[in-house]
Amino acid sequence: MAAAALLAAAGCAQAKPAAPDRFAASPWRKLSMSDWKERLSPAAFKVLREEDTERPRSSPLNGEKRAGVYACAGCELPMFRSEAKFESGTGWPSFTRAIRENMATKPDGLFLLARTEYHCARCEGHQGHLFDDGPKPLGKRWCNNGLALKFIPA
Repeated sequence: MAAAALLAAAGCAQAKPAAPDRFAASPWRKLSMSDWKERLSPAAFKVLREEDTERPRSSPLNGEKRAGVYACAGCELPMFRSEAKFESGTGWPSFTRAIRENMATKPDGLFLLARTEYHCARCEGHQGHLFDDGPKPLGKRWCNNGLALKFIPA
C-alpha cells in the first residue's frame, strides 16, 4: 500500500498550506499520475508522488556547497536558500529554515512517531520531514530527500 493510502487509513490530515492556498488553481495540481511518471525519473516519482524516502547518503546534493536555491524537483518552486543548508550527519540534505510560503505541512503518524511532513505548496510533491533537533538559534531541521530537489546555482 502506498504511503499516502496508509496515511489516509490512519486518519492523517491532507497537506494544508501554512498560508492561504495561493496555488489552489495551479496547473501542476491537475497533472495525473501518468503525467508525473512521464516527467520524473522512477526514483523521483516514488519520493515526490508516493511519499517514499531515498536511501541516506545517496544524494549528490549532500555535498553541494555553492550559493543558490534548492527548488522542488517537480515544479521548480524554491524551497530553500543555500545559506540555510547545514551538515546534519543524517545522510539527507538538511536546512535550518525553509521558504515557508512555499511549503505545506501535515502530521505524519505512519510509524507511530509524531512527525511533521512537508510538501511543495504548488505541486504537492513530498519533500521530507521537519524535526526539532536542528542547530541553534532556530532548532529546526528540514530533512529533505535529495531526489525531491533541484539545485539552481546563483
